Amino acid sequence: MSHTVVQLLKEGFRVSVIDNLDNSVTEAVDRVRELVGPQLSEKLQFNKGDIRNKDDLEKLFSGTKFDAVIHFAGLKAVGESVANPRRYFDNNLIGTINLYEVMAKYNCKKMVFSSSATVYGQPDKIPCVEDFQLMAMNPYGRTKLFLEEISRDIQKAEPEWRIILLRYFNPVGAHESGKLGEDPKGIPNNLMPYIQQVAVGRLPELNVYGHDYPTKDDPRLHHVMDLADGHIAALRKLFTTEKIGCVAYNLGTGRGTSVLEMVAAFEKASGKKIPIKLCPRRPGDATAVYASTDKAAKELNWRAKYGIEEMCRDQWKWASNNPWGYKSKP
Repeated sequence: MSHTVVQLLKEGFRVSVIDNLDNSVTEAVDRVRELVGPQLSEKLQFNKGDIRNKDDLEKLFSGTKFDAVIHFAGLKAVGESVANPRRYFDNNLIGTINLYEVMAKYNCKKMVFSSSATVYGQPDKIPCVEDFQLMAMNPYGRTKLFLEEISRDIQKAEPEWRIILLRYFNPVGAHESGKLGEDPKGIPNNLMPYIQQVAVGRLPELNVYGHDYPTKDDPRLHHVMDLADGHIAALRKLFTTEKIGCVAYNLGTGRGTSVLEMVAAFEKASGKKIPIKLCPRRPGDATAVYASTDKAAKELNWRAKYGIEEMCRDQWKWASNNPWGYKSKP
C-alpha cells in the first residue's frame, strides 16, 4: 500500500489512508512523507481506523469528498485462513461490505479492488486469462471470490458504479530507495520477506513447501512498484471510461519462477547463502498458477517493467538497510 501511496502523490493525487495497523506501522507513512518531500506530504492524510467499524468509515467520508477508493485492506495468508476462516470472513467480507455501503451513502462510486489470482483455484491450463471459470481452493481465496461477485452484483444493480478488480499474487521487491518494504509481524507468510529474514539472520532457514509439486512454477513474484503503477493505471481507467462496469484485470509478469530460482537470485544479489528446508505441501495451496497480462497491457497500457534481478536487488537494499523492518533491533 505505501508504495502505491508514493506513486499516487507523485502523480498529483490527494491521498487519505485508513489503516487499523493490524500488520503495519505508522513509521511506513512517515517514510512515505520523507520520500515525497514536504510539499507533496501536505496532500497525504493518515487515519487510524478499521473498515469493520462503520463509525470509522463515516468519520472519514463525512469529512472529505472522495473521487475513488483503492481497497487493499484484506488479510492474505492462505495457511492462516485455513486454520482461522472466521477471522478472514470478518475482516475481508464484512469490512468490504461496510466500505461499499459508506461509499454509496457519500456518492463515491469508483473502486479499484485488490483481488487475487487465487480466484482461479487450480486451473486446467495456464496462464490464466480473466474469463476463466473461477474457483477458490481456500478460505482466503473464497473471500476474494465472494467479494468479486458482490462487486459485480452492486454494479449490475447500480450501473453508475465503476469497479476494477485487480488479480495478482503477492508483490515482492521494495522501493528502490531502500526506505519502504514489506515488514510482516511474526513469521512471514510470503516468500520474499521469509528469504530476507533468513539473509539478515532473523530466521535460521527457509521452509520450501511442496517441493514435490509436478511443476517448477511459483506464482508469487511481481515487483511491488509494478503493482503500484498497475493500481494507478486502473484508477485512471475509472476516471476516463464511463461505461466500464465491473471488470477484472490480471497484473503480473506473465511467467512463473520457482522458489529455488528465487533463492538463487537472492543469493546472487545479497552475497548471502540461504539455508533451505524441504517441507510437505500446505493445505489450501495450488500448484502452478500464473496469469496472462495481455488484457492489462491492451486496456490499461500497463506492463511489468521489473524482472527477478531487480526484485532481489531492491529487496536486499531494503533488508540490509532495515534488518528489523521499520523498528530498530528489539
